[in-house]
Amino acid sequence: MSVQEFLTLVEARTKLASILPFGVGTLFALAYYHQLNWVNTGLFFVAMLAFDMMTTALNNLMDYQKAKDDHYRRTVNIIGKAHLSVGLVRGIVLALLILATGLGLVLSARTDWLLLLIGVVCFAIGIFYTFGPLPLSRLPLGEVFSGLTMGLGIPLIATYVNVDASRLLNLQLAWPTLSLSGNWLALLSLGLVCITPMATIANVMLANNMSDIEEDKRNHRVTLPMYLGPKYAAWLYLVLALVGFAAVLVAAVLRLLPWPILLALLPLPLVWRDARRFTAHPDKATTFSLALRTMTVANLALMLGLAVCWGVSR
Repeated sequence: MSVQEFLTLVEARTKLASILPFGVGTLFALAYYHQLNWVNTGLFFVAMLAFDMMTTALNNLMDYQKAKDDHYRRTVNIIGKAHLSVGLVRGIVLALLILATGLGLVLSARTDWLLLLIGVVCFAIGIFYTFGPLPLSRLPLGEVFSGLTMGLGIPLIATYVNVDASRLLNLQLAWPTLSLSGNWLALLSLGLVCITPMATIANVMLANNMSDIEEDKRNHRVTLPMYLGPKYAAWLYLVLALVGFAAVLVAAVLRLLPWPILLALLPLPLVWRDARRFTAHPDKATTFSLALRTMTVANLALMLGLAVCWGVSR
């Protein structure tokens, strides 16, 4: 397997969907708490990227093995197109999973076991997204789980590994007592910030499914746009494109974050224009890139706002 084939197998071009939420969570830790643990941040970044690559490779493997359309197997899926060994692909999936799991255990040892529980939930969603007799990707739930796992889970962990647990969310076990405590204002602030990555990542999945309806029908995949129909799928896409900006405005009005967070609103005109263009003609070859651009510019603007918030509050 060549390097290019490996990068295609793990769909390296899509890793922004992990890197951007990671940046949002790390900058939130700086802007809100003025804390950054470089070792924990580095460990989480590698673990997150390894797990993301694992889930993508597993997704391609499952799609190849379960495909009903022979044309898709031979000419679209990278495993058939590049004549990759299924055994080799399985080995890569396992190696990436072991790497991500090992680093996750190290991080849990460096922080506390609540991180382990959060990680287990994220791992389970990522694995069963494409694996098992009824994978989540073949149900109209992909947008929900991808948005929550990547858009909320990644920023939450990126923040958690950088700050004192008692200042965000803390789980204590003193047998037979189990207690969960946290800071509501911090959790609300982080939750509002996470709406942008949650919504934009869910929208990338929605855009992908809106563009692939005919191919999904041939492969017996049932996705959310099939249930909603073109009209309501387009409406949902437009709402998700805008809801993150509304959340930022709420955070600023409630003074949960300093005023520079409003810099996140800068790409609103571009996002609205691109959303209208995509919903008018959902197509993988010509307009799907607009969904990726929306995810990128919205999250980069949010990161800019958080960075300036950190700068003015130092």
